Amino acid sequence: MLDAFSKCRPRPDQQFIVESGTYPYYRPITERLENGEVVIGGRAVLMAGSNDYLALSNDPRLKSAAVDALGRHGVGNSGSRLLNGSLALHEELEAELADFLEMEAALVVSTGYQANLALGALFAHNDVVYVDRYIHASLVDATQLGQASVARYQHNDIGHLERLLETAGPDKGRLILSEGMFSTDGDLCDLPGIVRLARAHGARLILDGAHDVGLLGAGGRGAAEHFGQLAAVDVQTLTFSKCFGTLGGAVAGSRRVIDYLRHHARPAVFSASLPSGCVAAARAALHIIRTEPERRLRVMAAAERLRADLAALGFATAPGITPAIAIQVGDTLLCARLWKELLNEGVYTNAMVPPGVPRGKALIRLSVTAAHTDAHLARIVDACAAAGRRLGLIPAGQDGTAPPSALTA
Repeated sequence: MLDAFSKCRPRPDQQFIVESGTYPYYRPITERLENGEVVIGGRAVLMAGSNDYLALSNDPRLKSAAVDALGRHGVGNSGSRLLNGSLALHEELEAELADFLEMEAALVVSTGYQANLALGALFAHNDVVYVDRYIHASLVDATQLGQASVARYQHNDIGHLERLLETAGPDKGRLILSEGMFSTDGDLCDLPGIVRLARAHGARLILDGAHDVGLLGAGGRGAAEHFGQLAAVDVQTLTFSKCFGTLGGAVAGSRRVIDYLRHHARPAVFSASLPSGCVAAARAALHIIRTEPERRLRVMAAAERLRADLAALGFATAPGITPAIAIQVGDTLLCARLWKELLNEGVYTNAMVPPGVPRGKALIRLSVTAAHTDAHLARIVDACAAAGRRLGLIPAGQDGTAPPSALTA
């Protein structure tokens, strides 16, 4: 008789990484220091894997706002938004987010993942959802929660999307679903091309701004503003766990769409509401995003310098403008070894391996934040140079060592 738990075993490549001592996941952080470092295993290392792009998670203004809200409302609401868990704070944040994103309304939920899952309520049996192949797992799960047919187009391949759209019958509703900034490589969707096709084929456009809202655009409104396409996006999702420095998420759009989701999106209707401390922290973060553009300008400039410096060393890095920088490795075990070597050098990064990325496309993901100084960036480059040369990923210097970082010149 088949044991239903027989599936609960590690994949061969995962087991090999564990046995080699290079397992890069679930490493507990015991302390976050003020200087951009974290303590792991009793040792302070530079955090270069966080999505806290604007370095707001430890900002005293967010912490003060959260403490004040916790004092007034407690640490939890013990109910869903639909029934007894809605606070005035929720509605105030929703109004502020809608105004910020130039939408009619917004719905605040407990996580960014949940915000994307809520989209499943918009995918009916007579609809077709066109999705980029590289969309986040939460968006994939949203399509599985919905009843629509799903058509996947090659990553950022507008020609392929157009061919798929042309095959749908006139009796089908069409929705195009993409991330604004893709979470793994940090590249941007071809939003102008997507908008052109959406208009030509009568498709609704849904954009996940988890990594770009707060970061891109003249006002920090994300990829849609960056491309001058704010008015073309029908529904926008975002998370508070990246640029906003806390926890939570939201869906923004027209009032009729948001009202529909309030009553039909099961992940929102049947989940406990976001605690007051996180809501207050997100409001404080939104104020900082709107009034301190120098934070995102600093991050973008630093990312440009770091990306160029790593490419000059010989690393295979994808071009881009965002603070998420991918060092292409390919082999899963080699990627885990590079992660461990970087940690030994005192720099914490993220190892992205299958199934999170396609097989043979394992990579190290670096993230630049507003907490990183020029000295921090130099440490990252020097660590990458030393580790990369030891593993043969980049050429050795003339003396067999890494050259001084251009960032320290």
